[in-house]
Amino acid sequence: MKRIFGTDGVRGIANKELTPELALKIAKAGGYLLMKGRENPSFILGRDTRCSGDMIEGAVISGLCSVGVSVVRVGILPTAGIAYLTKKLNVAGGVVISASHNPIEDNGIKFFDSQGFKLSDEMEEAIEESLEENFPIPIGSEVGKVKNLDRAEELYMEYLIEKVGTKLEGIKVVLDCAYGAAYKVAPSVFKALGADVLSINDTPLGEKINVNCGATHPKVVRDKSGEVPDSIGISFDGDADRVILIDEEGNIFDGDYILAIWGIELLKRGELKNNAVVGTIMSNLGLEKALAQYGGRLLRAYVGDRYVLEEMFHSGAIIGGEPSGHIIYLPGTTTGDGIFTSLMILKILKERDKPLFAFRDIIKCYPQISKNIRVKDKYGIIENSLMKSLITKVDKLLNGRGRWIIRPSGTEPFLRVTLEGEDEFFIKELIEEIEGEIKKIDNAYS
Repeated sequence: MKRIFGTDGVRGIANKELTPELALKIAKAGGYLLMKGRENPSFILGRDTRCSGDMIEGAVISGLCSVGVSVVRVGILPTAGIAYLTKKLNVAGGVVISASHNPIEDNGIKFFDSQGFKLSDEMEEAIEESLEENFPIPIGSEVGKVKNLDRAEELYMEYLIEKVGTKLEGIKVVLDCAYGAAYKVAPSVFKALGADVLSINDTPLGEKINVNCGATHPKVVRDKSGEVPDSIGISFDGDADRVILIDEEGNIFDGDYILAIWGIELLKRGELKNNAVVGTIMSNLGLEKALAQYGGRLLRAYVGDRYVLEEMFHSGAIIGGEPSGHIIYLPGTTTGDGIFTSLMILKILKERDKPLFAFRDIIKCYPQISKNIRVKDKYGIIENSLMKSLITKVDKLLNGRGRWIIRPSGTEPFLRVTLEGEDEFFIKELIEEIEGEIKKIDNAYS
């Protein structure tokens, strides 16, 4: 069977690839495996604003209850809020129904363990292998029950405010909530901390989630923040687990910049454990060099915030993330949290009495170009002999001149190709050539 879990849970076109029937099976298997050893097990369940959310939620609730797991519904809430409540309320696990930054027709299911961490590869494989299993059938009072947690937003906001611990008076922000899960919590928590807030795309419209807005379209908040003098733009994605920042002069700060600012601040305070920051194979060489100037080091994990987390556990690092804006800071979070991340950067600005644009040169970024190339079989094509020959050719061409990454997307039907090097003209020409060759291979591949 084709692997259904990607780098961030299960995703697909809702009602076509991610059907209610499949969602039911995933919930049954995940619920049964994660509840083991618990009496009266419960799961936290939340979602983003997608139109298909009700449909998938109903199937997940049925699956969990059918194996004896009760459900605590929190409604629309950022992914990190669901992870936080899973740990805080000491339940057996958590489930998020979201496809994060993906298009509106997609949806997804991702699990958290009882500590609020995403599942290991081994646990996801166990769930997949159990999809067709006949689980014990509870009856009567043993069937799972459903209740709503009306204070979910309030509890998550209290946690954010307590963790930041600094008032943000005098800071002006423009928030792009991407019509997603941050629509209510983000503006509320920034206002509660004293910031001057203008929020856009802040209604829960599932038919607009991520459409020409949010973290994948940071120019939207850049344009809006340009209308508000001296403001900082903050752009979330559909489930608010990632964030992109815009400084007061309109410069875009991605996850590499955020890691540089935060990591160097921790280095200066002597709080960066093992002097290590975890990035990914996509992290710009400029981040590595910026950290090195202060005695820090960049460790690279595979793409996907759960792989970043695995490397953090392995190396003892306390902070890590991706250029896309997923940032994990273990003293405060168990998963990517765009709201928490942006608040902590503003905390640094407040304590240093500096504007965000003062950090625009913290990284000297090497030219890096990426392309998403749609293919029929993103995993199979990598094993094709013609593809292997192309990769060998690219490796030789870039030897001593830069870095390359060619990998299947963990969440979409693409090969992601990234080139990095000092000679921007050369890598632009090379990536066009690579795209053409991949399309030829894909057309011939069966």
